[in-house]
Amino acid sequence: MQRRTIKHGAGSRTAVRSRSLVRVVVVAEWYPSPGDQVLGVWAHRQAVAARDAGVEVRVLALRRPVPPIEVLRRGGLGRWLADVPGSLTPMVLDGLSVEPVPFVAPPRPWSYGAWGHWAAPPLALALARLSRSWPFDVVHAHSVVPTGFAAAVARRWGRFVAAPALAISTHGPDVISVHARSAAARRATERSLLQADVVLANSSWAARRCEQLAGRALETHVVHFGADFPASAPERHVRPTLVTVAHLHARKRHALVLRALAELTPDSRPDYVVIGAGRGREPLEQLAAQLGLARQVRFLGQLPNPEALAEAWRCHLYVMPSVEEPFGVAYVEAMAGGLPAIGTRGEGGPEDIAAAGGGIVLVSRDDHLALARELEALLGDPGRIGALAHAARENVERNFTWRACGEATVAAYRAAIERVRS
Repeated sequence: MQRRTIKHGAGSRTAVRSRSLVRVVVVAEWYPSPGDQVLGVWAHRQAVAARDAGVEVRVLALRRPVPPIEVLRRGGLGRWLADVPGSLTPMVLDGLSVEPVPFVAPPRPWSYGAWGHWAAPPLALALARLSRSWPFDVVHAHSVVPTGFAAAVARRWGRFVAAPALAISTHGPDVISVHARSAAARRATERSLLQADVVLANSSWAARRCEQLAGRALETHVVHFGADFPASAPERHVRPTLVTVAHLHARKRHALVLRALAELTPDSRPDYVVIGAGRGREPLEQLAAQLGLARQVRFLGQLPNPEALAEAWRCHLYVMPSVEEPFGVAYVEAMAGGLPAIGTRGEGGPEDIAAAGGGIVLVSRDDHLALARELEALLGDPGRIGALAHAARENVERNFTWRACGEATVAAYRAAIERVRS
């Protein structure tokens, strides 16, 4: 089978290979493929960061070669079928070997929390096969369910050269809503957390939530994602411009931004750039037209991550008053380019970012009038915008780099290994 080689962005150097290094198998359902290089890019960047921090990494990407119901509803079967061969082809991405692990499962709406049962058998075979040629020390599963559960079951079933430690990352929906879909999902969530040797949480809130769901204290490490920095100072748009980079899902609250903009006087309204794709695009375009904002709002669709960042950094303010946001790497990616950010008070990610330093403003949840007042105050005070922009970049430089993420990830791996050995 042909192996594809893709350069994905920063961090593509090849680490020195030595068996003295810790070996880690990253297992992820959401992971970039030739057809979608944005999907799960954060998991890939963390893997690259861990590799650069001194461990050996290979990736097993869970791929489902059955079209989702949503694809059929949207009439996107042709494009989906065109992308499937690439997603099922082994590839090298920024120096990391990525092997697909196909699995079949029932339709997502009714069974997603229990998909780990379906993914565990092929994953166990893939891990056992890899162990014979490349004995590994850690299995790092991204998301508590279904991937973490599949990895926990596969570890119990598998025949490995040495018993690996199990690290599980939580990212948000897996501990916010997926576990509540069924009794099977709830049991899978609890079992995954209890069998993990270490849990990597992307915020302080996520760490607390994992312990609530497990019913006891866990070996939990808060590991924040990082961000890239522009090579030079971005050239901003002439007109004041807001930007949101996110999938067009309701929880990201693009509609709230539109309603806030409609509250501003016409001559003070900034432009608004929306980067991302999803089934929410048409309703948002209709809402913008209804609110008289069609001329101020540009929907750019999904862009490759470097292009999305370059476009975002040309703007003046990043706005994403989302909910169910344990971290939100898009905030720190924008802030790295000197964009102040607006997030929602009480959400795990924005709260952690604000606690670490400046450059982010928090507003009340689902309050478009409060957001409108904040936008009006910020856009009317260039001095404050400038101070926040400086604080934003400084905050990311100190607390949210990929180097720091990689080092914290490797520390979590070593803690997991010690637990297995003790």
